[in-house]
Amino acid sequence: MVKSPRPNASMEAAVSELTAAVGQLLRRLRSEMSSDELNLSQASALARLDRHGAMTTADLARAESMKPQSMGAILASLEQEGLVGREPHPTDGRQILFALTAEGAEVRRKRGIAKREWLLAAMATLEPAELRTLIDAIPLIKRLSES
Repeated sequence: MVKSPRPNASMEAAVSELTAAVGQLLRRLRSEMSSDELNLSQASALARLDRHGAMTTADLARAESMKPQSMGAILASLEQEGLVGREPHPTDGRQILFALTAEGAEVRRKRGIAKREWLLAAMATLEPAELRTLIDAIPLIKRLSES
């Protein structure tokens, strides 16, 4: 567990600025891929299925910290778009697994390319010292996200 230091005004300001900057960066990355019109929950479900393979609605809901009913609605919309499909569970005939379709994998691939291309172009506009500072900050940002 991380011990919280007593916040001071400069740390409070840094937290506010970092929160705003990360939020703005995420919104900008999402806007680069808005042509496929997936919402954040749909995109997140596709990403998880891509990384972890076929999952039940309940397992996916638990992994995404949401109610199974909400995940069911997300999966229904993704299935209607042809981005996920149903598969029988290998050991439990009462359950159904949802898996990424070839079209779903292609949507994921295109989203990844759009994000990377925008970020590469944006980073290319930085001065060498700024780029080095940003690259040096990556491990710290990862550590913060994992704490």
